[in-house]
Amino acid sequence: MPVLETLSIDLPAEMVSAVRHAVQTGEYASQNDAVQDAIRYWANERSAPSICSTGRLRALWEEAVQDNSDGLDPDEFFNGLEEKYEALARSEQRG
Repeated sequence: MPVLETLSIDLPAEMVSAVRHAVQTGEYASQNDAVQDAIRYWANERSAPSICSTGRLRALWEEAVQDNSDGLDPDEFFNGLEEKYEALARSEQRG
């Protein structure tokens, strides 16, 4: 088990309320567990590699702005997605 250290922090009332609510509803066994989980999530998010760099996002944005094509029909696109994932869900239900 890792060595634990004590850290005293001040939190806004809304955050304290959220932590207490998570414990009261049984989502966490203790306030300590809830705060540790939140910090663990934050640390993992900070260390995760970015999907796309800011420079790449800017280049993609400029490319989209310069694109004069009609693009995709949103209804057709989303209908296709719905069909795809409904079929996937049906196949998972079968077995």
